[in-house]
Amino acid sequence: MIIDSFRAKLRKEAQIWRDEGIIEDSQYEQLSQRYQFDSLDNVAQDRFIFILIGVGCILVGLGAITFVAANWQAWSREVKLVLLLSLFFATNIIGFFLWREPVFDNAGKKRRQRKRIFGHGLLLLGALLLGANMAFMAQTFHISGADYELYLFWGIGVLVMAYGLRLASLGVFAFVLINIGYFIGLGRLWSDFYELSLSTLMLEHMPILWLGLFVPLAYMSKSRWIFALSTIAFAISLQFNLGRYYGTSWIIPFAFALPGALLWSYDDLLFPKVNQRWFQSVARNVALLFFSVLFYILSFRLYWRFADYSNEYNSISNLFLLIDLLILTALSLYQWFNLLRPKRNRQLQIIGINNITIAIFVIMAAFAPILKQNIGEMWFLAICIFNILLAILACGMIREGLESNQRRAFWGGMILLTLQIISRMLEYDTALLLKSLVFVLCGVAVIGAGLWFERHLNSVNSHQ
Repeated sequence: MIIDSFRAKLRKEAQIWRDEGIIEDSQYEQLSQRYQFDSLDNVAQDRFIFILIGVGCILVGLGAITFVAANWQAWSREVKLVLLLSLFFATNIIGFFLWREPVFDNAGKKRRQRKRIFGHGLLLLGALLLGANMAFMAQTFHISGADYELYLFWGIGVLVMAYGLRLASLGVFAFVLINIGYFIGLGRLWSDFYELSLSTLMLEHMPILWLGLFVPLAYMSKSRWIFALSTIAFAISLQFNLGRYYGTSWIIPFAFALPGALLWSYDDLLFPKVNQRWFQSVARNVALLFFSVLFYILSFRLYWRFADYSNEYNSISNLFLLIDLLILTALSLYQWFNLLRPKRNRQLQIIGINNITIAIFVIMAAFAPILKQNIGEMWFLAICIFNILLAILACGMIREGLESNQRRAFWGGMILLTLQIISRMLEYDTALLLKSLVFVLCGVAVIGAGLWFERHLNSVNSHQ
């Protein structure tokens, strides 16, 4: 998708260059042949066909599984085993050979593309059948286990397929499966019953697993979706894993500070074989999203007046927690050291929100749980501080959108600022007349700002 977006932008710019006489028609034709501008018109159609085939293959797989389930009791164990394994291997083998059809051969190009899309759908069906085979094997050989373990290991199996084929779609499917297993098994971590096993180890180290398992796949498949989903899951799972220790003042600051610090300082060039910043902007957008959600929660008085309860956990769980925090903290410090170096800092200067601002956000996020435990009756001061930080974040995003002409940053800041104003108005006892006035003013401000910003973008584009 990144390559298709680049080719679409290049074709648009090349057409402008040709119309303005910057390049000749022959040069435009050379660019068109090199980057295959003619095939861009079929990209959206091919994606729609792929979605249809993918959904159809999933429905066919569900129908096959339902058919097998309907006749399950009448078949012997050997027939069940041969049927499921044959269906699994046949689907994946056929799907693989259809998927690896070359698409850059002009002869029969359209037909080859259709075969490739159909093979892609069969591979998705094979990933679905993998779970059915794993469940059957566990039942046949009397392997006991919880439901979350099936989803975790099913997701790992699909992830192996995604790595082997470098398919982003299989990576997203694996992400969904592991997410389901994680949230189903999360109660095991929060309960008093604790049994050390491979599945519980995965649950304990899930924040690091999200990064270690899916970030390399994002580079291999050049998928922004996989990178964004894995970083969001990292931030959420860290909150849930450390959420067991609410009331333990030295642990929660890591939960509030590490995701933003780690994601903002992320740099693709720190990897030895990466020579281009593929996902740095994505990581920073996720960091801003994290700070937005965190500061929005901390701006409510309910957080500061809600009592925490400390629980004691076994030493093994505490050891795993300490290992994860040491790894993430060391990685974050290393990234910030590289970020704040003079040469690199000049390269990574961001409009609207700079590194110093984010460093302040990280420090204040880390101090929030400590303030909650020690601020006492001065909790209203903390509410004011985090409301100010939330407003600074929203205004910084608006400024970044204006300076860099990005709709996403501008509207993100506008929505955040409007949400903060409306939340404060609804949180505290205010008259209906004042609430009505606030709603009207916010609506007029959003409409006026949106129209002005669009005119600003049009004038900039016309000038360019």
